[in-house]
Amino acid sequence: MFALLILLGVESLAQNQEGIRVACVGNSITEGPGRDNINSYPLMMQKLLGNAYWVKNFGVSGSTLLKKGDLPYWDQEQYKEALEFKPDILIVKLGTNDSKPQNWKFKEEFLDNYIELIESIKEVMPEDGQVYICLPVPVFEDNWGITERVLVKEMRPLLRKAARATGAKIIDLHNPFVKKAGLFGDGVHPNAEGNAQMAELIFNIISE
Repeated sequence: MFALLILLGVESLAQNQEGIRVACVGNSITEGPGRDNINSYPLMMQKLLGNAYWVKNFGVSGSTLLKKGDLPYWDQEQYKEALEFKPDILIVKLGTNDSKPQNWKFKEEFLDNYIELIESIKEVMPEDGQVYICLPVPVFEDNWGITERVLVKEMRPLLRKAARATGAKIIDLHNPFVKKAGLFGDGVHPNAEGNAQMAELIFNIISE
């Protein structure tokens, strides 16, 4: 029954392939329980935006922004698909996996890699396209090497610099969730309710 409800939910989404294209680039928090799963934040946001928009989930679990990371987003098929999609709106939520020690040892390259990623996608966007960089959600338990201190103290200032360098806007997904540990079952990934709140927060910003 649950699988049927998920299928019906996906089929009921009013995606308009001639509408405003929204590309959601990111890691497992973007991919959610599946790129075509109604409980992923991009598809929840699709329902909020309505049929004037076409939202696509280009999240890849475990991916890094760093080119020298252990699973660079650059090497994934979804990066190529995001370019081919030619979005009008780009939402990037990468960095969580970069905080792992084996990745963050390349932190000196993080800012340049981030700017390069944004600029590479902007090349296929319209001149009035909008780019949003997300400050990652909180990490309540430092699991899999993912470290809250790195995200807050070291990475967040770099994300703000990347936004200034590329003309992107910042979406703060950290502060709104700092007192909502109950929405993160494993301390890192939001549950369905967390994804719904994230979708609503991003929706409110990009639809202003």
